[in-house]
Amino acid sequence: MLDTPLMAKGFTKVLVANRGEIAIRVTRTLREMGIGSVAVYSDADRAALHVRVADEAYPIGPAPASESYLRVDKIIRVAKESGCQAIHPGYGFLSENPALPEACEQAGITFIGPPASAMRQMGSKTAARKRMAAAGVPVTPGVNDCAGADDAIAAAKTIGYPVMLKAATGGGGKGMRLVANEGEMKSAWERARSEAKKFFGDDTVYIEKAIVQPRHVEIQVLGDREGNLVHVFERDCSIQRRNQKVVEETPSPAAPPELVAKMGAIAVQGAKAVGYFSAGTFEFLLAPDGQCYFLEMNTRLQVEHPVTELVTGLDLVREMVLVAQGEKLAFAQHELTRSGAAIECRVYAEDPSSGFLPSPGTIRELVTPAGPGVRDDGGAYPGCVISSYYDPLISKLSVWAPNRDRAVARMRRALSEYVVTGIRTNLAFHQRLFEHPDFVRGAYDTSFIERNKDSLVGYPEVPGNMQDAFAVAMAVAASRMERATGAKTAEQGERAGRLSPWVAAQRARLR
Repeated sequence: MLDTPLMAKGFTKVLVANRGEIAIRVTRTLREMGIGSVAVYSDADRAALHVRVADEAYPIGPAPASESYLRVDKIIRVAKESGCQAIHPGYGFLSENPALPEACEQAGITFIGPPASAMRQMGSKTAARKRMAAAGVPVTPGVNDCAGADDAIAAAKTIGYPVMLKAATGGGGKGMRLVANEGEMKSAWERARSEAKKFFGDDTVYIEKAIVQPRHVEIQVLGDREGNLVHVFERDCSIQRRNQKVVEETPSPAAPPELVAKMGAIAVQGAKAVGYFSAGTFEFLLAPDGQCYFLEMNTRLQVEHPVTELVTGLDLVREMVLVAQGEKLAFAQHELTRSGAAIECRVYAEDPSSGFLPSPGTIRELVTPAGPGVRDDGGAYPGCVISSYYDPLISKLSVWAPNRDRAVARMRRALSEYVVTGIRTNLAFHQRLFEHPDFVRGAYDTSFIERNKDSLVGYPEVPGNMQDAFAVAMAVAASRMERATGAKTAEQGERAGRLSPWVAAQRARLR
């Protein structure tokens, strides 16, 4: 028996303990299910779109997440005051913090997610490695209990360089350092510990063998409270910058069906070992020789879940809600099928030419793609502010097509329709990526961006037959920007660095 008490079926109102696109995405499914939605917002998000689309909305404090979205007590208070029977955490913030489901249980509120016990077992990467190894899941060779840099050096001699240092309670690429030789270890160890302490409040770091040029392939799992568990195929998340995912797709170009079935069986085995239910994801490194190694489990809904939904027809948020209401999975493993191929691009307010640094500010114009097979999960609108307090995600642009070649072509078309002004974005990066011959062939790994940054980072060339029209459009836009900022001449604007390389290049060509 699972250790989380079963709550009454049929939620009438659910609080979404998150912000931005994922709060909107969850709210949409709740509305389709006839369930009322309650949003929470910080002072910085008073005018945010997720506040507008919910049935009710309540303030929870200042802009810093530590004073608002990360406050379990405030989330529970709003849920009780608004009469919610359940809370959906989305991803990020409190979604993998066992304190929230525990507080929900004490307050008589259902947590739409896994049990706190499973979160605790999988929340520490070192503990998760031990637990999964005991359950027969293949893990990357490593050492979990190094007391300091000297221990790490000794461990690396046994494992063999290169090695990876990782924060035990981390994620999102924070607290990670690749170490190529003994001379790099001490400084890398201290930097990894410092970053782990800063982001996660825990400076515990462990060491594992670095798999050179691996694919990052993950398996979606889904289970109910009666112990029924299935995997919902794989997603390839190998296109990453600074160990953070940028593009995801399914099926993986590198994982044949028999390997996916093997990885899926391993993931289900691992999930059962910790009494898991709801949606979760097992992440693996796929070595060039075809061997797969357990990396970590994310005990929540993943950012990239739309691609799984597009190829299977499932609504994973709906399934999470049904499981939380005590319902059994409506399908067995052999009944799950998928069709076609799906790809997702994360559209960020960031500047790839400056090392992908965030680019907060106010969006002036926003035109999102549409048409056959296109899905845009977003939380932005013209005039909204991309805050420096939170992740600079603008939206997740996903496409579906009958096969990968057509999905790549469809994404190219969708990206060409996407317009954002007022801030810098990574749209140009995505356009170049989807033209790169190796990516088009599906021949990439986790170091792809770093190896190809000269061709991927920057501004795409304008097709010859469009250069005159583009130059005119850019000149008009630049003129408007100069008047708005009080610049006396275009040359002064260029010297001040306000014009993009696109504008400068086109003006130089027309002089």
